[in-house]
Amino acid sequence: MISRPSRGITSLLCLAYVHGASKLSLALPARCLVRSASSTSRWKQRQGRDSFARDAKVQGLKSRAAFKLLEMDAKYRIFKGNGQTVIDLGYAPGSWSQVAIERTRPHGRVIGIDLIPAQPPRGVTTFQGDFLSPGVQAMVKAFILDSHQRQPAPPPPDDEDTDHSTEDIDVQDVDRPSYIDMERHAAPSSEPLAPPSDVSSKRLVDVVLSDMSAPWEQTSGFNVNTLSNPYHRLMNTSGNTFRDHAGSMDLCTAALHFASDTLKAGGHFVCKFYQGSEDKLLEKKLKSMFAKVYREKPESSRKESKEAFFVALRRKGNATVQSDP
Repeated sequence: MISRPSRGITSLLCLAYVHGASKLSLALPARCLVRSASSTSRWKQRQGRDSFARDAKVQGLKSRAAFKLLEMDAKYRIFKGNGQTVIDLGYAPGSWSQVAIERTRPHGRVIGIDLIPAQPPRGVTTFQGDFLSPGVQAMVKAFILDSHQRQPAPPPPDDEDTDHSTEDIDVQDVDRPSYIDMERHAAPSSEPLAPPSDVSSKRLVDVVLSDMSAPWEQTSGFNVNTLSNPYHRLMNTSGNTFRDHAGSMDLCTAALHFASDTLKAGGHFVCKFYQGSEDKLLEKKLKSMFAKVYREKPESSRKESKEAFFVALRRKGNATVQSDP
């Protein structure tokens, strides 16, 4: 379901699906709005000189952002490779999801959420919708719980007395829903979706990642698809330092509240933010909830950017995020 962006982006639920197609060729994301030929030229020149952008293309990664997560994982061992459940907030174009699905093979589960449409990496389940919508968050939480409950039971131990004959089993008697029924069940209804009563007590996620950035707020060009499509307005910075910082704090706080509801004890949380006066308050909240909290500026992050990351490791038991005073 494709959302229709406006001044106030509506809260839309969306259909979740698992992408199982063959590996896609790299397509660089449109990360900024083209303002002039000179700005386009400068962007191309910077990309041409950027070794991380070149390496990402060679390795088939969706974007150079993959190297930021790879660096942090190498340093802090965020992924354990034992079938973890990972939530990737703001997954588009999908480079962090690529890293997560690779690091959690063979039994890992990666769920991506983003407002903009993007082709997900193979094996990644995605939701297209506004993460700030309570309805979208409720749908994701319900999906996590349902997926956990549907996990196949481990095979029984091999026993000589076990009868392995299947001649008495009628396959047609197995009650399995059809694909149409499964899609109908996953499709959004016209009514807001309320979270199941027991979802908040079921913390089943091992890692929550947030690489979210807010699209530019549109002030003109509503009749031009290039301008009204949030994908083309999505960028790392707007040019206004205070605005970028404040927006990133809002998104990080929303991601942290989601992690508080879904992250299991001992789980990890990684979020991108833009440095400023309020990041110390966010760091304080993280330290109340996690055993270790680190600020990171990966080598693959551009030096001129205010971008940085919080890496919060090992959630403390039932600790929850503290509210603002």
